[in-house]
Amino acid sequence: MSFLPTTRQEMLEQGFDQVDFVYVCGDAYVDHPSFGCAIITRTLQVFGYSCAILAQPDWHNDEEFLQFGTPRLGFLVSAGNIDSMVNHYSVNKRRRDKDSYTDQGIMGKRPDRATIVYTQILKRLFPKVPVLIGGIEASLRRLAHYDYWDDKVRRSILMDSQADLLMFGMGENTIIEVADALNSGLQVQDLCYIRGTVWKTKSIDTIVDDYILLPDFNTVKKDKKAYAKSFLIQYQNQDAIQSKMLIEPYDGWYVVCNQPPLPLTQEQMDFTYSLPYERTFHPKYTYVPAIEEVQFSITSNRGCFGSCAFCAITSHQGRVISTRSTESVVEEAKKIIDMPNFKGYIHDIGGPSANFSRPACDKQKEYGACKTRQCLWPKPCPNLKVDHSHYVEMLDAVRQLPKVKKVFIRSGIRYDYLMYDKDETFFDRLIKYHISGQLKVAPEHVSAKVLDKMGKPRKELYLKFVDKYYEKNKEFGKNQYLVPYLMSSHPGCDLNDAIELACYLKKIHHTPKQVQDFYPTPGTLATCMYYTGLDPRTMKPVYVAKTYEEKLEQRALMQYRYPKNYDIVYRALKKAHREDLIGSGPKCLIPARRPKEAYTPNKKRKRVRER
Repeated sequence: MSFLPTTRQEMLEQGFDQVDFVYVCGDAYVDHPSFGCAIITRTLQVFGYSCAILAQPDWHNDEEFLQFGTPRLGFLVSAGNIDSMVNHYSVNKRRRDKDSYTDQGIMGKRPDRATIVYTQILKRLFPKVPVLIGGIEASLRRLAHYDYWDDKVRRSILMDSQADLLMFGMGENTIIEVADALNSGLQVQDLCYIRGTVWKTKSIDTIVDDYILLPDFNTVKKDKKAYAKSFLIQYQNQDAIQSKMLIEPYDGWYVVCNQPPLPLTQEQMDFTYSLPYERTFHPKYTYVPAIEEVQFSITSNRGCFGSCAFCAITSHQGRVISTRSTESVVEEAKKIIDMPNFKGYIHDIGGPSANFSRPACDKQKEYGACKTRQCLWPKPCPNLKVDHSHYVEMLDAVRQLPKVKKVFIRSGIRYDYLMYDKDETFFDRLIKYHISGQLKVAPEHVSAKVLDKMGKPRKELYLKFVDKYYEKNKEFGKNQYLVPYLMSSHPGCDLNDAIELACYLKKIHHTPKQVQDFYPTPGTLATCMYYTGLDPRTMKPVYVAKTYEEKLEQRALMQYRYPKNYDIVYRALKKAHREDLIGSGPKCLIPARRPKEAYTPNKKRKRVRER
């Protein structure tokens, strides 16, 4: 099976004068099931629809958008695997210098707000052709949302892009239903009944489904309390079974968000990952860096019933877990083994949370996820089913294949879910077989106040996990490290909380090489807190570190050992009246005397001396 056509010449060579869909994507074309473009186009192909890929077109050149002619059914538009603004800018809003989803990592091959830019060009050039948007950028911006880069509430991306239809969530079933409807002769404006879609209308008088009318856009963009209340409604209506249709009024328009798509069954998941992917980037490229992490990895599940406030996975994939069969995972592993550059190592078998290999409880299969209760936070739900047996079965089956030397788990485990399992089989297997020298886990913080805002378990459970981890390493004769992921400046985290975290880092003799600063991305509970200063679940005020100085202090405290951070840490400790942590005592973070390495010479004076 060859790659799908990426130029008009390739389209003609493959026997097409016209394709059904042209997929316009902000990423380079990588035909691997970790890339949304590959999954959607291969799914369409196997259902009999032809596709061409227009990857990273020059948005200044109309000819690139015209090269395939008019598709029979429509254009599909995605910014790529990552929101284009996150792809382009760091949390400090500085332009990144590398794009891992582009050939040779070159930055600048896609525009800011790629979905909007591509769609507006297509609507200008092909005004009568349906333009359908999807992918993570469209999915998380499907309704009014706070935009960190503009520092304001923006409209639904459906309105700003002027697309005809928006598809959100994991879209295999949605795209086929849309394609079949268009193929049957229905007009795109009539596709108002499909799960996982957002559409716009001038009147809602004919809507017969039960719906929730959200506050209008003009209200939420001016009133932070209204925004927080609207967000909470959206947050509680992300489950395919429990949720209702949401309608957001605009001047003269209504944006209508249908119920999310149903989670894939195991058979559907197996089908998706059995499609004839080339499993690499198109040969016209030299090297696309993003392939490195996924080329020898296997996705075994989707969805997440964790409660992390800073994560948007549940808004895109939902809380109900979909998982693959062991046979399906083994078949994909065999394909990897046959690759010429395979060295014997499967880099990962997992998903958003690797060890979630079944729905959180049996009730979710029929009734969906609870609207107002979480599965793991603040305490595990009494209905929670903790079971790693299917995951262990998959890992063992792949590990025992010929030519497989090692199967690693890199996508991250939920240590709390692991600790709740009374059967220690998976914990034992993890230590013995699936760690590459060090295991990365995400306690995120140690302050109870901050962890509550994050939706993460208290540090006491993490400390028990750490003890058990090292006990098991000793039991099995291993010397494997534990690396904690920690976050600074999350809503709810003030200077005293940051100091508490620094003291913990001193206690465990760990200095993070990189600091993860909270990034307010669309669709997350924490982003709502960041913008409004309110916890939408309680409507109570939340402390938010927003100034450059506050964020700098919290980051520096996590790396207090670095001489370059001495002045910042000293200032922060003085501000918090924690002079007890300055000096030579065993609990002190920094010495009283400024180290020589902390001095930064004046560059201008240095040049004068050199002359």
